[in-house]
Amino acid sequence: MSHRFHAPVVLPADPACSLLRDAVVDVDDSGRITFVGPVAEAPESTGEVTRLGGILLPGLVNTHAHSPMTLLRGMGGDLPLLRWLREIIWPTEAKLRPEDVRTGMLLGSVEMLRHGVTTSAEMYFEGEQIVDAVLITGGRVLVAPPVMELPGLDWRTSLAAIDRWIDTDGLRFGPGDRVELGYGPHSAYMLNPDGLRATAESAAARGALVQIHVAEAANEDLAQRKEYGSVPALLDSLGVFAGRTLAAHSIHLSDEDIALFAARGVGMAHCPGSNAKLASGIARIKDLRAAGVAVGLGTDGPASNDDIDLWEELQLTAMLARLANDDSTVLTAADVFVMATRGGADALGRTDIGALEPGRWADLVHVDLDDPAFAAGLDVPDEQLLSNLVWAAGSRRVRDVWVAGEQVVADAEPTRVDRAKIQASVADTAARLRA
Repeated sequence: MSHRFHAPVVLPADPACSLLRDAVVDVDDSGRITFVGPVAEAPESTGEVTRLGGILLPGLVNTHAHSPMTLLRGMGGDLPLLRWLREIIWPTEAKLRPEDVRTGMLLGSVEMLRHGVTTSAEMYFEGEQIVDAVLITGGRVLVAPPVMELPGLDWRTSLAAIDRWIDTDGLRFGPGDRVELGYGPHSAYMLNPDGLRATAESAAARGALVQIHVAEAANEDLAQRKEYGSVPALLDSLGVFAGRTLAAHSIHLSDEDIALFAARGVGMAHCPGSNAKLASGIARIKDLRAAGVAVGLGTDGPASNDDIDLWEELQLTAMLARLANDDSTVLTAADVFVMATRGGADALGRTDIGALEPGRWADLVHVDLDDPAFAAGLDVPDEQLLSNLVWAAGSRRVRDVWVAGEQVVADAEPTRVDRAKIQASVADTAARLRA
C-alpha cells in the first residue's frame, strides 16, 4: 500500500535547502517517493497516513566509514595517524575473525541509524559480513572491500574476489537496493601503481565506485609526491579518476589537484572530526566547493573519531571552514545540511538517495521537538529553525527512521535487532582482542 507521511516541517534537501510547512511525503509500495510538497497541493491519498510532530528530513549519508571498528573504539586514541595505524590498528585487526567484523558492523549500523544516518560508504575487510549485518539492521551500505599490500595480503587475489562478487550478485542488490558493491584500493602508499591501474580498470568495466584515501596526512605519501608531483596526479595517470571515484580526506591538495578533481568528477568525503583528532589538517572545503567538486561528509572509523554521529561532522565542517578562512559566513547551516544529505549522494554518484524527491528511495528521518534546542517551537523564521536543528539539536531528537519506506528505528531504538545484545557481543569481542 502507499504511505503518506505528514509533518509540520519537511526538509527535502533540495539545492536551495527549502523548508516546507505543513507538508507531506508520499511513498509507494516499492519504497520510493512519489510526491513531496505542501499538503494543500498533495494528490488524494488512499493509503496509510502517519502524522508526525516536528521535522521530517532525508536520511543522512556517511560518505566514508570503517564502521566495524566499533570493536577498536578508543584504542591508541592519542597517537598520530601513521603510528596509530602501524602500532595499534593493523596488529589488532590481524586478530579479527570474519564473525567479529559482522558484530562490529551490527553495532555501527545501529549507531548510525539511531542518529538518522541511513547510508554509509564502508571500506573494510570481510565485505560479506558487512553486507549481512546491514541487511539485518535494515540500513543502506556501499561496500568497498580493500585492495592493498600488507604481509599475508595479495592485491591480485583481493581484486579478483571483488570482480567475482560483482559479476555474481550485481552492482546493487537487496531489498530497496540496500547494498552497492565497489572497490577499495586503500591508498597510493598502500598499493603499487600496477594494483591501482588494475583496480581502476575493473571498476570502470563494471560502473562501480572506487573508494580511496587521498592526501590524508602530510607525511604519508612522500615518495609518491616526489615522483609524480601529487597523489591526485598519480591516480589520474593510472586511470583511477576515469570512472566513479570517491576520494576520502583529501586534505593536502594543491590548486591543480582541486582543478583535477573538478575536471574528472571526483567526489570528496570530508571527515573533519577524524582529521582534527589525528591532527591531519583542515581540508580546503571552500575551494573545493567553489571549483564544483561534489563534497559529502564522513565520520571515518569509530576508532579515530570516536563516534559515527554525522551531525557532529556538520558542525565541525562549518566551524573549521570558518576558522580556516577567517570568515563566519563561508559555510552556513543550510550548506552543511545539504552536504550531509544530497551532497553525500552526489559525492557517491547516487541520484536515488540523499533527498526527498519523487523517484528517490524513501529514506526518512523524523526529529521531534522535545528538546531545549526547539524551545522557541516551529513558529520561527526558516533560517532560525534550520540553525537550531544543525547547531543546537543535532542527533539528540532523532526518534524514527525509515529506509526504503520500512521503519528501522522507532522511538530511538532499532526495530529489527536487540541493541543490548549487540553491545554485549561487542564487549566480549573487544575483550578477546585486548587479551
